[in-house]
Amino acid sequence: MKESIWGYAIISLGILAIGIIWFFANVTNTDQHNYNLLKETVEASMLDAVDLAAYRKDGTVRIEEEKFVENFLRRFAESAELSNTYVIEIYDINEVPPKVSLRVSSSKSTTATGEIVDFDIINNIDAILETKY
Repeated sequence: MKESIWGYAIISLGILAIGIIWFFANVTNTDQHNYNLLKETVEASMLDAVDLAAYRKDGTVRIEEEKFVENFLRRFAESAELSNTYVIEIYDINEVPPKVSLRVSSSKSTTATGEIVDFDIINNIDAILETKY
């Protein structure tokens, strides 16, 4: 009888350990996905929003605010995970020199312990568009 209780304890601890590992791996993958998505989307949107007329006229590199926001939201929505809830906060957009500051918060809920647990993953980025010349 004593040996069977040890067997049940080892099996239950193994299942608990697998559940904890799965939970933290899921959180880490979500955070990494959000960061990479944010970084690549901001960079591509800034390049798309460069005002070519101003660059051709006097060589200044500037971005258009409305075009950046439109491109960023479209690109982010195309690649975001559908299971998450996102809040995008754009803090600062400077047209000259091109600089963007924004925050993306994603919310996820899980019932790993039997009760609903909500947690937020927040990614901030401050991007400056650099050129060679």
